[in-house]
Amino acid sequence: MKQQYAVIVLLALILASSLTSLDSYRSTSRRVSEDMDRALAITMLEQQNDVISQDTIRSFNSHLQIAELRGKATLAVDTRSRLFKAYAHCSEATIFSLSDQRPAALLWVLTGFWAMFMWYRGAKNHEDMLLCSGQNHEPVSVILGNGFGGLTYSEAEGRFYAADGNPVQLTPMQHQLMEMFFHSPTHSLSKSEICEALWPKKPDASDTLYTLIRRLKPVIEQHSNLKIESDRSKAYRLTIK
Repeated sequence: MKQQYAVIVLLALILASSLTSLDSYRSTSRRVSEDMDRALAITMLEQQNDVISQDTIRSFNSHLQIAELRGKATLAVDTRSRLFKAYAHCSEATIFSLSDQRPAALLWVLTGFWAMFMWYRGAKNHEDMLLCSGQNHEPVSVILGNGFGGLTYSEAEGRFYAADGNPVQLTPMQHQLMEMFFHSPTHSLSKSEICEALWPKKPDASDTLYTLIRRLKPVIEQHSNLKIESDRSKAYRLTIK
């Protein structure tokens, strides 16, 4: 997986975890507010006076349906107006503790694992770069994979390297054709096999294939001891010079 895609996945996991946690908190906050308002309304209706006493608080707690709120929810009186107004209040920490954070916690765990995976991949890629640049004593072939005629293909990186360890610059279509040559046990491919793989919707891709081979030949010969031979235009074979 390319680095930019891995970062996108990480950001998506972080966003999903945060939104899931926030949604659970907001849902619980609404449920808590409704329970406190209902309990306060019943209490004030039973008391029928404007005095907040210990009996008021006991009655308020007894009417709370959410047992965890009892003893944690508080009552306050608005003294800024002439009319008596009582409010029930609960701390954000209490609401958060009452919310179901298990789905969000699972997503955060997945986010952590993905971040560790990205760190591991980054460290491995850095080590591979050191190997390619000669800053490590291990042979370059250890990380580059399968070699043929001075050209080596790295399955892990999806790149071709010359004998000096430098990457060979290929167009996407040239790269795909070279992959096919390397994956073939005989390093040979029929014309129809290539056309069906590269241009499946094109009725006749002969000219396009000819142009692709013509432009690929000098690149391969410049960076390796290989050449592309044609078998009466029916097949192409990658051979050592």
